[in-house]
Amino acid sequence: MSQRLEVEQGVYKAMMGMESYLNESELPKTLLELIKMRSSQINGCAFCMDMHAADAIKEGETNQRLHVLSAWRETNFFTSEEKVALALTEAVTILQEHEKIEKAFEEASLHFDKKKLNDILAAIVTINGWNRIAITAGMPIEKQ
Repeated sequence: MSQRLEVEQGVYKAMMGMESYLNESELPKTLLELIKMRSSQINGCAFCMDMHAADAIKEGETNQRLHVLSAWRETNFFTSEEKVALALTEAVTILQEHEKIEKAFEEASLHFDKKKLNDILAAIVTINGWNRIAITAGMPIEKQ
């Protein structure tokens, strides 16, 4: 794939503002990376999947959990908090069935306070933005 568009500094700076906010949140870094990975899987963003798999491993995530992330419901590898955050990630990323968003939000609100729910939503929105930028711009990844 060849890069179609160089991302403008202003766009990059605005997106990094959201990343800075998220990095200062109380959400566990591994949860943030799981959200980023799952949304990127759904959106088919190879650039972001590659980056966030490496970031997740640096934060202590296991290869095994990353390998099965797209089938997280079929395992017992994830905590209840991670499961509701992943369900909300899927519902907000896909956005086609409003009932799924309502159900996922209700479940998540049983596990997270309003501040953390806002932070999770911000993480989902941010990675979806990055996915759309990376895919549209054709951001290449290097084979290792």
